[in-house]
Amino acid sequence: MQSLLILGRQPELSLAELESLYGADKLRLVGQLAAVIDVDPCLLAFERLGGTVKFAKILTELDTINWEDIGNFLINNSPGNSRRMPPGKMRLGISVYGFKQAPREVQRLAFNIKQAVRATNRSVRVAPNNNPTLSTAQVIHNQLTGTNGWELLIVKDNSRTIIAQTVKVQDIGAYARRDRERPARDLKVGTLPPKLAQVIINLAAGPLPATTAQSVCDTRSPKPRSRAYCADSLLLDPFCGSGVIIQEAAIMGYACLGSDISPRMIDFAKTNLKWLREMPRSPLSLDPTITFIQRDATKDQWPLDPNKKLFIASETDLGKPFIKPPPLAKLETEIAKAQRSITKTLDNLAKQLGSGTRIAFAVPAWRMPDGHIINLPLLDHNSYSEYNRVSFRHVRDEQLIYYRPNQVVARAMLVLSKA
Repeated sequence: MQSLLILGRQPELSLAELESLYGADKLRLVGQLAAVIDVDPCLLAFERLGGTVKFAKILTELDTINWEDIGNFLINNSPGNSRRMPPGKMRLGISVYGFKQAPREVQRLAFNIKQAVRATNRSVRVAPNNNPTLSTAQVIHNQLTGTNGWELLIVKDNSRTIIAQTVKVQDIGAYARRDRERPARDLKVGTLPPKLAQVIINLAAGPLPATTAQSVCDTRSPKPRSRAYCADSLLLDPFCGSGVIIQEAAIMGYACLGSDISPRMIDFAKTNLKWLREMPRSPLSLDPTITFIQRDATKDQWPLDPNKKLFIASETDLGKPFIKPPPLAKLETEIAKAQRSITKTLDNLAKQLGSGTRIAFAVPAWRMPDGHIINLPLLDHNSYSEYNRVSFRHVRDEQLIYYRPNQVVARAMLVLSKA
């Protein structure tokens, strides 16, 4: 059974994340911002996907991309579908992907559907379209994934059109709390967004074992589920900082080992994990083993559990937070420093890892005013003989980069497997 996913602001990272967890064969890109995935919707671990903003069930596919034909189909079929909903006011919203319709045209279609449904004596409220697509915040605010909510997704798929209904959207409130309310933060060091931390973890974790996935459709309890696929795994973050990756991995249910060269950062990470455990409605579904230790990643050893499948996810030191592109000499100094630290870390890890162990590092890259990216030499060349680069079918290596508008220091994703 297939589902439709709406990808985030940097869809290449979203695709790589999905391919890492579910495999390239089950994934198909639709346009620039959507993907169809051949995974049972009940088994799709949407809550751990940092790069996917909407999760929808496919209702039908039309052999047309003519806007008038699409509108007539929805106007004619919506009243019948609305009768299958529980009594009460219906909340309707429309998001359009891949078409060039202006917001007013999308809004006009929504009101035409509203009139058709109201003819069945049902009250309907329409979410306003300031853009062709409704944001996650709008979907949440208008309760479009609730019992009587209905966000219709109209997605262009070459010469066909996919009609889907949104089932879930990212819980942006929960992300904001985990990001902004953490008690121990150092803005000079920088902060890793929880969504990006999830992406890094998923790039490192690799394929989820289908035999241990738990169906959300079989769970009626409001309590968080146990993640059975995490029981025999251990995440190591050798540059844990204030613990964002450990925080997100613990929410997923993984046992975690975090280390940092700075005792202050270790204290920050411990404080933040204590806060996470004690916060109201804590997102921790169980109490995974979480350990923090002080270590120099370039030379020290870690107490690794041989009975657990190890994978490594981390954001390395990003260097100076430039607000404008630095002079070439200063940039070369930063590049050399980062290259040396990461290379030494990889050499040190190689002595302690078994074959097949996956690593996902977010490493610094620098965006120039013309948009050109300057990467570390170890990304441009295969300078890590003890590892194999993990590449993705749907995304090129150079596309695995995260940045914000007008930001100089970006994060490039380096995904490796121990040879």
